[in-house]
Amino acid sequence: MKKIVSVVGARPNFVKLAPLSRALKDKFEEVIVHTGQHYDYEMDKIFFDELGIPSPDHHLGVGSGTHGHQTGEMIKRIEEVLIEEEPDLVLNFGDTNTTLAGAIAAVKLHIKNAHVEAGLRSHDKKMPEEINRILVDHCSDLLFCPTKTAVNNLRNEGIIDGVYHTGDVMVDGLNYCINIAKNNSKILEELHLRSKGYYLATIHRAENTDDPSRLKSIVDAISEAGDVVFPCHPRTEKILKHLGLWDKLHERAKIINPVGYFDMLMLESGSKKILTDSGGVQKEAYILGIPGITLRENTEWVETVEDGWNVLVGTDEEKILRAIREFEPEREKRDVFGRGDASNRIADILLQSLH
Repeated sequence: MKKIVSVVGARPNFVKLAPLSRALKDKFEEVIVHTGQHYDYEMDKIFFDELGIPSPDHHLGVGSGTHGHQTGEMIKRIEEVLIEEEPDLVLNFGDTNTTLAGAIAAVKLHIKNAHVEAGLRSHDKKMPEEINRILVDHCSDLLFCPTKTAVNNLRNEGIIDGVYHTGDVMVDGLNYCINIAKNNSKILEELHLRSKGYYLATIHRAENTDDPSRLKSIVDAISEAGDVVFPCHPRTEKILKHLGLWDKLHERAKIINPVGYFDMLMLESGSKKILTDSGGVQKEAYILGIPGITLRENTEWVETVEDGWNVLVGTDEEKILRAIREFEPEREKRDVFGRGDASNRIADILLQSLH
């Protein structure tokens, strides 16, 4: 049986790994490497527990740091694991520093590389994630694209061989988890929330949190809107307090700690609209049929905007408030991310490629 090493380290990686790991189970020996990019329980272990992902075979404990320090430490430690495990292929997911480190460690050791969620482009190279995506795609042997747009993006960069339009594994994962979430999550009751009686907001991206004027504009809009539930990333909380914005937000919005995947799905599906700068949350909003308001100037998930279910507002307070009050999708959404069979398709392609 061929051996695959799956490299993960942050919440978006875990969500993509879960359905694919189930599809790989009877076909491959899978070794899971957790870099430790997310390292507190709410952001990490709870996702393994809820999503039914096997415990990592290797936990590298890298933790936080500057991009260069974190990525360098990951490359070094992943390389040691790959030398020990001697896998036939390394699987990397999404666009995090973990993704980049896994790809570089593998390609330098001449181990076959596969990228799940290949071909995404925001065309904004100020985003660290955009650099990660481009580099990982250009050193991968197998590229699993969630959409036709992603395939075209790769073709425009001269990447044609090994490219597959598989659909999005996050659709698989969400379809699998949504009924479990409905039966197990009590988050709406615990927070005394009425379904469709609140807006949901998430802010974590550096372009917003590290720019005081942008962050203040978002906080002003959320404070003005009212009825906003805000699961707050630890780093975002630290910056809000440092800038003196925490108290205002705390008075006007319901700030909660980060939640597990099931609770997040229920918060998303129960909301009127979702305000976010997260790529994954944009996509979850679309799949769940919730109007999305994206606090960015661009998005890698262009299909959600083209389909009329997501609007880009940047951080302009008036634009945000207008979208909260007025934005409504004008048509039924389509299955632009596939129909929930991406994981099995990827597993079958891997089986053909490694035999």
